[in-house]
Amino acid sequence: MNVVSSAVSLTVTDPVASSHFFTTHLGFREVLVHEDFVELSRDDAAVDLVLVRRDLERCGAGPGPVDVIVSFEVVGVAAEYERLRNEEAGLAVTVRREPWGELVVRLVDPNGVVVQLTEWVPPAGI
Repeated sequence: MNVVSSAVSLTVTDPVASSHFFTTHLGFREVLVHEDFVELSRDDAAVDLVLVRRDLERCGAGPGPVDVIVSFEVVGVAAEYERLRNEEAGLAVTVRREPWGELVVRLVDPNGVVVQLTEWVPPAGI
């Protein structure tokens, strides 16, 4: 596997308020704004942050006020899915395509840490 970038997704009630805090106080900038999430980045080696609106119908309640997902952008997520499936690596979600063009696979470690592998595939027309 070749990890090409990393991001931490934080599930929050109000992504706009969290974005304001990180951009005002911690030097992040908004790089992608969607009605359901805001992606923040910096020009140094800091990990990107993705502030995702809590959606109880889609994701469930979670164990606390914030659900953390460790996310790695990779090349060839479909092949990684097959490899992880063959290794019985605790896959939680099969490969799926998000409306904004991302391919996603999720797995869970023995302690419940959720890891997400993603690959950007632009939607048709972009």
